[in-house]
Amino acid sequence: MERSKAGKLVQGVIAGLMGAAVLAFWFLVVDLAAGEPFRTPAMIAGALFGLDDLVTSPLLLGVFSLVHFGAFAIVGAGAALAIAQLERSPNLPFGFVVGFVLFNGVFFGSAAVTGIDVVGRLGWVEVLVGNLLAGIVLVNWLHLSGVARSVEWRDALKEGTVLREGLIAGVASGFVVATWFLVVDTFQGRPFFTPSALGAVLFDGATDLAEVEISLWLTAAYTPVHYAIFIPIGILAAAIAQQAERQPPILIGAILLFVAFEAFALGIIAVAAEFLLGPLAWWNIALGNLAGVLTIVGYLWKKHPRLVESLGTDRIETPA
Repeated sequence: MERSKAGKLVQGVIAGLMGAAVLAFWFLVVDLAAGEPFRTPAMIAGALFGLDDLVTSPLLLGVFSLVHFGAFAIVGAGAALAIAQLERSPNLPFGFVVGFVLFNGVFFGSAAVTGIDVVGRLGWVEVLVGNLLAGIVLVNWLHLSGVARSVEWRDALKEGTVLREGLIAGVASGFVVATWFLVVDTFQGRPFFTPSALGAVLFDGATDLAEVEISLWLTAAYTPVHYAIFIPIGILAAAIAQQAERQPPILIGAILLFVAFEAFALGIIAVAAEFLLGPLAWWNIALGNLAGVLTIVGYLWKKHPRLVESLGTDRIETPA
């Protein structure tokens, strides 16, 4: 049954509250495992309210809980309105998108509001996993409540064209990004610095710029990881393009995926290897990823003429 806009907003708020509860429970488990119950909300609340000491008073935790659940209610309502524009949408990919957006919201939001690296203090793995779980629960509730119908991406992936197009798009985009970094590194007089630096962080555990040495071995070791990132993105983009030929509004999800990917790439480097943000420069990473995304879009644009034709109509803005 088609829900009204108010009904979708209500379900969105419920979904947001469920996501907030999952995230709160996740960090309660993490804190209990560390022998410090309620450490996470106390730390974040202290950062928000400018407290130097770690305080776990019921009043402080209660106020923070209101902020926490209120923020997720807003996110859930926004996600409901966005997903409702789609006739069908994939549970897991959209859940990851929302989770990535939440993760980067925590990272960049906390830095902007408090000037404190909250993610670094809590642990980026714990924050990322918690927000991914919250995003998946949030999106799945929106599907279960009838705000949007889910689509089985396995059906699309069974068709050989998706895997073939995705593989080509992923390899091509990875090559373009690698070439971009090579050009920038060479222009700055240090060819292969970027893959060497990322390889040093990944394989040698480098935590300082002095520990990074330009090495063809590190470059070669990092290269498979580089393409292992871009090939799944290419396959997902190919599946989205195929579905969007039948349901143009699903392109809204593709845009969200791109924004999440850009923010996630910057966020991961900022958290895992903050010392590289200066030498690599955020604009260098952002432009490289943009070039990779444009490569995928350009290739799939030529492969899906019906999708191009649909963009000339108003079907993309027509809700199901």
